[in-house]
Amino acid sequence: MTRLARTFQTAPAAVPREDSAKYLDSGLTAEGFEAPDWLVPDIEDGTAPDMKAEAVENVVDRLPELAPDFGGEIWPRVEWDCDDPDIRDRGREQIYRLVSEVGEHLDGVVVPKVGRLSDVEAAVGAVAEAEREHGFDDGTVELAVIVETAAAVSDLPAIARLGESDRLAGLVFGPVDYTADLGGRAMDGDRPRWDGLLERLSNEASAGGLVAVGGPFDRLFDERAGVTYYNAPGYADQVEREARIGLDGSWSLHPKQTAQANRVHMPTPAELRSAVEKVEGFNEAKEAGTGAVVLDGQMVDEATYRNFANTVETVRAIDERHPTQTVETYDEPLLERARSVTVRFG
Repeated sequence: MTRLARTFQTAPAAVPREDSAKYLDSGLTAEGFEAPDWLVPDIEDGTAPDMKAEAVENVVDRLPELAPDFGGEIWPRVEWDCDDPDIRDRGREQIYRLVSEVGEHLDGVVVPKVGRLSDVEAAVGAVAEAEREHGFDDGTVELAVIVETAAAVSDLPAIARLGESDRLAGLVFGPVDYTADLGGRAMDGDRPRWDGLLERLSNEASAGGLVAVGGPFDRLFDERAGVTYYNAPGYADQVEREARIGLDGSWSLHPKQTAQANRVHMPTPAELRSAVEKVEGFNEAKEAGTGAVVLDGQMVDEATYRNFANTVETVRAIDERHPTQTVETYDEPLLERARSVTVRFG
């Protein structure tokens, strides 16, 4: 089954306001295209050092009430640092507390700044231990890691193979810390794009059965002729690059970015119509005893059929999780065909 991860939206779990859970509440109650596939209550970099404990309290307090009606997955980002045992200990404590009190509302936890394979295995062990201690079945709470150190990139194939354990579910790129770890720097305000590394991330995630998510785009606003505006073009360019190389989703820092990434990583009406027609036509050919068949001038065989089937399955997954998005995007007859057409794999 297709796992949706079009949007990985981090939301500070505590901010210095009267309502410190303002952004957490906003993410959990978002509607339409602003509803993320993965909401990441951020206890790490998005929360000030003196508010970490309050951030955990906010997550524990809000999830029982709001998580049941949230349409996506919930993945708190805890503290972790492969080079700092004190921070790792805090991360273990946060994992333990979250699993013990709201484990039934979590899909997984996000662990940042991982290092070598052994460090990722330690994070896996921390989640597994918390599960066992509190009576959850093995694999109930999964793990996604942020790849943002040279050590993690060096061990990336081995780390991705942990996906075979059904515990590791995702690889996320962290370009800011990775650039710093390599001693790189911004030139004229722009950091490296790391296109080659993103391609590796996409490949290793696919090989390991994991989802892959690109890094954040933090130039939220731009200015021209004295007018400040939301930088929709810049973010769209990044998300489109990520979609072309097979990343499953994009990091979002703002509901406006979530709405964009959800759309970019969603098949267009024309793509869905073509996919449905190809799946229907190939099914008819198979029933008639034919192998490859030419449909609308394109040779469709088992390999190309799978691509079209994936498109249909993606739309079905979105329709199940976020039906308001599919109803807004596709006309009802096309959507009904996508829901009902027989899709075969293998």
